[in-house]
Amino acid sequence: MAKLSETTITDAVLERISSCPNSRLKQLAGGLIRHIHDYVREVQLAPEEWLYAIEFLTEVGKLCDGKRQEFILLSDTLGVSALVDILDNQGNPPATTESSLLGPFYRKGAPEMGAGASIAGDTAGEPLIVSGHVLGDGDRAIGGAMLDVWQAAPSGLYDLQDKCLDGMNLRGRFRTDAEGRFALRTVKPASYPVPADGPVGRMLHALGRHPFRPAHIHFIVSADGYQSLTTALYIAGDKYLESDAVFGSRPSLAVGYRHEAANGGAGKQTDAIEFDFVLNRALGMRR
Repeated sequence: MAKLSETTITDAVLERISSCPNSRLKQLAGGLIRHIHDYVREVQLAPEEWLYAIEFLTEVGKLCDGKRQEFILLSDTLGVSALVDILDNQGNPPATTESSLLGPFYRKGAPEMGAGASIAGDTAGEPLIVSGHVLGDGDRAIGGAMLDVWQAAPSGLYDLQDKCLDGMNLRGRFRTDAEGRFALRTVKPASYPVPADGPVGRMLHALGRHPFRPAHIHFIVSADGYQSLTTALYIAGDKYLESDAVFGSRPSLAVGYRHEAANGGAGKQTDAIEFDFVLNRALGMRR
């Protein structure tokens, strides 16, 4: 048996997975092993530091449940989620709407609502109208597209975080009409801190970082024959646009408010957002 050294141990571990029958799994595991070993050598990691890292990850796992996903938060705040998203969408045509992060607070099963309905329920806040179109290649309107919409309340809490709420709030699904148009009502979103009372929050504080996200509204836009788009609209002028704690904001997704007369009349005006989402053809349907 050969004596292991700080350089030969990496090859020894890689040799143990050389017979892995799944080539992609072998590539993923091999890359992870090489990079972790290189990191340990680069920083000369001490045993007590590695134990602290293991305890940190253990605590992250213990905070994950049906209402909180601390591992997604860790991935987001380290920029890993954003990097995966950027790589996955880097080949899209320039006209396609940019993607953004799903985040840890998405919930399946939001109610489908009619055009112009409100997702805000009894939530207090400044009213907001959100409308636009869903388009395909060549600015072709996509009728029957689905928009799954969710956001935090002006308090900065999602329904999953608000102990006073039982059920869904500030969530809804909307279909486009034959002209590809959609419309919904809500309340203005606000910038808010990501959960900072756990290990990820302590990590941010130790690194001298703030936990805030700029105000935004999430969307998943889908239609037959097109790639599903996970994105968000960010409010222009928000002070955290340039320093989003999870690296999710994009210049092309920053939108400003415009004034719209309530009910089409000349009386009181309501702030509104108008935005057209452009989808990319599904892989098997591109010409």
